[in-house]
Amino acid sequence: MANVDASEKLELELRRGVVVLAALSQLQTSRYGYELRQSLADGGMVIEEGTLYPLLRRLESQGVLSSEWRTDQGSPRRYYVLSPDGRLLYERLTTSWRALNDTMDHLLTRGAPDDER
Repeated sequence: MANVDASEKLELELRRGVVVLAALSQLQTSRYGYELRQSLADGGMVIEEGTLYPLLRRLESQGVLSSEWRTDQGSPRRYYVLSPDGRLLYERLTTSWRALNDTMDHLLTRGAPDDER
């Protein structure tokens, strides 16, 4: 059972590393929180509200996102979109992600050298 707990913790660490990039990828256009959450879930990245909303507030406070309240479609909703700095960050993180992904694909395909197997 201890191995399962350790495995779950390690998977959670891996996932935490990509949640920001996943959220940024869906904020090229304005979305409110629930809409963003649904978009991410539809793409296979399920994020709990308790993770998403603090993340959005933190990214906004860092200048990565801009937000505005809209009341034109019923109840007030806060819409988020990438700021100009957020677009630059998204491009940098995407480039880093692709490089890391290529490296990991290479390492995982190659496996351990023959003398270590």
